[in-house]
Amino acid sequence: IRCPVKVCDEEIRYGKYSQHLSSHKEMKDRELYIHINKGGRPRQHLLTLTRRAQKHRLRELKRQVKAFAEKEEGGDIKAVCMTLFLLALRAKNEHRQADELEAIMQGRGSGLHPAVCLAIRINTFLSCSQYHKMYRTVKAVTGRQIFQPLHSLRTAEKALLPGYHPFEWKPPLKNVSTNTEVGIIDGLSGLPLSIDDYPVDTIAKRFRYDAALVCALKDMEEEILEGMKAKHLDDYLNGPFTVVVKESCDGMGDVSEKHGSGPAVPEKAVRFSFTVMSIAIAQGNENKRIFEEGKPNSELCCKPLCLMLA
Repeated sequence: IRCPVKVCDEEIRYGKYSQHLSSHKEMKDRELYIHINKGGRPRQHLLTLTRRAQKHRLRELKRQVKAFAEKEEGGDIKAVCMTLFLLALRAKNEHRQADELEAIMQGRGSGLHPAVCLAIRINTFLSCSQYHKMYRTVKAVTGRQIFQPLHSLRTAEKALLPGYHPFEWKPPLKNVSTNTEVGIIDGLSGLPLSIDDYPVDTIAKRFRYDAALVCALKDMEEEILEGMKAKHLDDYLNGPFTVVVKESCDGMGDVSEKHGSGPAVPEKAVRFSFTVMSIAIAQGNENKRIFEEGKPNSELCCKPLCLMLA
């Protein structure tokens, strides 16, 4: 390479060019002539690199961000990076993406809550594998996680099922099994056949009554405490409580047409359930009511005891 300095005009080997140029201390704008590329492939765009290469290239920046976060934000690197990203999106007028990111940062998330996804899966009669297929397809097509993965649905389901809370009855209940595993059974077991002896096959998921009742009361813990506070009964935390329960049984209609492409479903679905109507505390000679169900006929306050396909 010919040296660009007029008085020099020397020809230098490519590898020693930078070294030669540094000897011209008197030359202005020397940096413009120094050959930066050390050979090899041109630098790829950051987003096209593998995750490992991205980490390598951003190492120095990551160190600076970490130092800044520790100094200014109590070590919250995630908040700093998210805010930087948010500012970059807003600067480029990418407001829709910025709004989605802001929703995620505030914990709202642009996706649906796991309990909502669980309700959708059950109400549309999707099997776990069918739901998973839909979840994957939606994520691949939209690039966003609108539906939640199966494992988060299972976690939500655990908290909704009766028998999830450990409990002890005082005094202990008589003639009640301590076994909480009441699995899938013949729904008519223990019932005498009907008058016309109509042959019906059933399969049911049954919960223990006492376990279901405890679960319902545990879910209502906040309402019970608020009711006690409103009636100034904070000293009566240990009760005794009087709980009035309404039992009900409802057919859920013909489900044979609603199951999608899964296996054939039996004809009728039936749900046995109960609703907690009111809770009172005995104070002296009178019962003070601390909870009353405002909409006793709503299916939202129905607690399942037995779900049966007939």
